[in-house]
Amino acid sequence: MINDITLKDHTQERRIFLSRLFIGGIIAILLVGFLISRLIYLQIYQHEYYSTASDNNRIYSQSIAPTRGLIYDRNGVLLADNKPSFNLTVIQENVGDLDASIDLIQSLIELPEQDVEDFKQRLRRRSVPFSAVPVSFALNEEEIAKLAVNQFRLPGFQVEAQLVRNYPLGAPIAHALGYLSSITEEELRNLNAEEYRGTHQIGKTGIERFYESLLHGQVGYETVEKNARGQIMNELGRVDPIPGEDLILHLDSNLQLAAWEALGDFRGGVVALDVETGGVLAMVSKPSFDPNLFVAGISQAAYSSLNDPIETPLFNRALAKYAPGSTMKPYIGLAGLDSGVRTREYQVQDPGYFILQGDSHIYHDWTWWTTETGHDLVTLAKAIYQSCDIYFWDMALDLGIDRMADYLAKFGFGENTSIDIPHASRGTLPTRDWKMENLGQPWYPGETLNSAIGQGYTEATPLQLATATMVLANKGKWRQPILLKRAGLLNADIQYESAIPDISLQNPDDWDFMHQAMQDVVHKDDGGYRNNGTAYPHIAMLEKMPYHMAGKSGTAQVIGMAEDFDNDAEVPEQYRDHALFISFAPVENPTIALAVFIEHGVGGSGVAGPIAKTILDAYLLNEIGELKSEFLPNLEPELDRDTNQAPELQLSSIDSIQEEL
Repeated sequence: MINDITLKDHTQERRIFLSRLFIGGIIAILLVGFLISRLIYLQIYQHEYYSTASDNNRIYSQSIAPTRGLIYDRNGVLLADNKPSFNLTVIQENVGDLDASIDLIQSLIELPEQDVEDFKQRLRRRSVPFSAVPVSFALNEEEIAKLAVNQFRLPGFQVEAQLVRNYPLGAPIAHALGYLSSITEEELRNLNAEEYRGTHQIGKTGIERFYESLLHGQVGYETVEKNARGQIMNELGRVDPIPGEDLILHLDSNLQLAAWEALGDFRGGVVALDVETGGVLAMVSKPSFDPNLFVAGISQAAYSSLNDPIETPLFNRALAKYAPGSTMKPYIGLAGLDSGVRTREYQVQDPGYFILQGDSHIYHDWTWWTTETGHDLVTLAKAIYQSCDIYFWDMALDLGIDRMADYLAKFGFGENTSIDIPHASRGTLPTRDWKMENLGQPWYPGETLNSAIGQGYTEATPLQLATATMVLANKGKWRQPILLKRAGLLNADIQYESAIPDISLQNPDDWDFMHQAMQDVVHKDDGGYRNNGTAYPHIAMLEKMPYHMAGKSGTAQVIGMAEDFDNDAEVPEQYRDHALFISFAPVENPTIALAVFIEHGVGGSGVAGPIAKTILDAYLLNEIGELKSEFLPNLEPELDRDTNQAPELQLSSIDSIQEEL
């Protein structure tokens, strides 16, 4: 029997094929529809989002650090500029093993661990890939050569030229200007990160810190196109940075250097002020330091040397507080006159010592240690030019400590009255309430005697002493000390009204009286040690002076001496008295006021006084030792013979200087 043969059913196969094709077509249509809808969603509804994301991956905004403003003195001498410096930088993405590369660099050049840590901090702050980060600053020629020879071993590293801060005058100007150094993590948290992107240094002290916002400028931006690897392919746009403002200070660099030289090997501070404006003409602290050391990053060894416990070069003696000694007597004297406690004619018998009623302690005048006698009969004028402690002790008991403090506060003691020197000490102006609040103890009469001669709890800074001397020279008119004269070379000088009220005396002639008494400190020659001014043998007697100088010496004890102390005995330096001198000149037309402090200098008149005169000479005298014309007293104008009219007076010295600038 023949089996049935099954033939293909083409109809059935066709139905199956068509059904599968239909299903596949439906799936394909659905997939294409999904893709089209997704494409529409992405291209239309999400276009802005993905376009922005694409641009962010392709376009970067790089910061451009501004050029820091320059600093000039009043005569246009450059005090702080920016000079080219060669720095080692790295682009991290181009480096295979960064740690190994750093180790190699340390074997080639000096790269302390602290510098490596600072570099890693800067690297962490970097916000844009493929941007260069400084590794080491201020490379010398030898270091540049070593890195160049080994360039093939250091992919990603290169030597670049950048502008860095430079201080041409170095140490003599350091405490006034301050310095720049690397930004710390703590400082960065308090800064506007956008403004300091690309900037690695910031002002740490002095003018550099106080006027940081002016000097820094505004950061710029460069928009660039990068490829997928982050490499720059094209520059799309640029916003140039705005350089920092150039500053002109009241400082006179010639006077600053003269004060530095006048201090010699002494440790001390000098502050000189323009009587008319309050401008700081000089502010010197010695020993000092080279501020350029901090700009490139100071080594640990160099920093350790600056922490010498005796020399303390980082310590600003011009702004620190010390016992002012007898330099306080002119202000105490004016307090006695103005309050009516004393008259100019009032006399005190001075045997050389003073005893408080009911107290067995004997207070000795300074003459007791040399002659064991006093000044005989003493008026206020003589008490000033002979620096008689007995007179002021007698007056202080009638004034009282609180009234004394009230008058001294009018001259700026107990406060930092400067405008742009914020780190100056306030000093100490003691009162009954002050002692109870700070020490929990009552006030004793003997402490009033100490305060009357600038000892005990009373403390003042050289800046405060110079300021009070300026106010005294101005006959009560206040000018607050200020370093900045002008911001921007084309702008006008800063004009300001003092926030401290002027001092008015019951009898305005008392100002002239005190001026004369202080002039006698230097120029009084009345035929003997007991009648001459205390500074006369050390200043005016030695040479003829072309101007009159007012002054007051101060000798502040560091430790008390026993009554039976041998004055011929050698005193260790750390126990020697501090020497001070305040002065203004010319007396007839006061132009400059200053304070000199000599640490352990022993004698105010003998040591600090001559230094003060040297500084005044440098400012007031010309090359042949004559008073400069702009500092001559204002004379009455003579009538013109033809017109019978007075000719126009010449501009004052301050106006002339301002016009020249």
